[in-house]
Amino acid sequence: MRGPDVPAKALDARALAALAANPGCARRAILDGAGVDKARLASALGAPSGFGQSQFALTRGNAFEARVKADGGAELLRLAHARLDPGADAPAAAAVPDLTAHGPEGRTARTALALREAARAGGWTLLDHPMLALDVAGSLAFLEPDAVVVHPDGSWSVVEIKSFPMLDGSADPAKVGAAARQAAAYVLALEELAARLDPAPVVRHRILLVCPKDFSNLPAGCAVDVRKQRAVTARQLTRLTRIEELAGALPAGTCFAPDRSAEELTAAVEAVPATYAPECLSACELAFHCRERSREQGAVTRLGRPLRAELGGLTTVEDVLAAARGELGDPDDPAVAALRRAAALRAEALAEVGTCR
Repeated sequence: MRGPDVPAKALDARALAALAANPGCARRAILDGAGVDKARLASALGAPSGFGQSQFALTRGNAFEARVKADGGAELLRLAHARLDPGADAPAAAAVPDLTAHGPEGRTARTALALREAARAGGWTLLDHPMLALDVAGSLAFLEPDAVVVHPDGSWSVVEIKSFPMLDGSADPAKVGAAARQAAAYVLALEELAARLDPAPVVRHRILLVCPKDFSNLPAGCAVDVRKQRAVTARQLTRLTRIEELAGALPAGTCFAPDRSAEELTAAVEAVPATYAPECLSACELAFHCRERSREQGAVTRLGRPLRAELGGLTTVEDVLAAARGELGDPDDPAVAALRRAAALRAEALAEVGTCR
């Protein structure tokens, strides 16, 4: 499906988080399961993606992360103690093991050894940019969280450091949700590692999210429960293991090789159903292409999932307008009744405006 001699693009935590954000999109599942480079595919389709962070945002984020981890991660550990484990002893002196090794496999092995030793030693341990491995559809995806904290009781917690602000103790819910989905992939990878140890350490499902406080560069932290995101991501990974079943419904010879013509690639992509929503613009490289197709089809999902859920079986804008005019739909359907009521109120308001003139 990738094309001959085209290497597979490995999944990372952001890709797994995007899968969890749009679990109903078969197109994303097929392309990610096959290891297709969606950025190259989008460019070949004539809809290059603007997906990704700006250089300014990356620089700002790196500077903030360095500040949080300064002095052996003293401030980060203080936040972990206060937000995740206030009953434990304060982290006066924490271990920060060296995780340097050759290649992702070497770093993964070194991380596993450091986590095992820290769980047995007791006390606080901070792992800075550990490397974790997660089985995705039979192949390993290497994931690199910002940090993992080992508590005195031997349990493990994921730390996510983001550069968006935390204003008056709370942050943008959409951004927090994206961070939680990303952290859920790390939690799953830690659970796979913990299951191989005896006794198996506990992987905590409350992660530490660290952001700038208000409009300063001072760190603030909050605990985020990622059990829901973890469950969704686990279901998506199970779905990817059945990629052959999804691919079996495609026309014979479907191929997403970037050297094919735009017409061939368009036909191949359109053979896989997509579920576009505005949130895809910040999570998927094919979002511009899917948005344009959604507009052409008049799909109501392009206006947002909440609206789509309220409209029931009315899936296109044309159907919605026809239902409002009384030309389509069951009058007992709550969505149809609400649309007709809204249309009547609009007509009444417009009539009053015309009378006033």
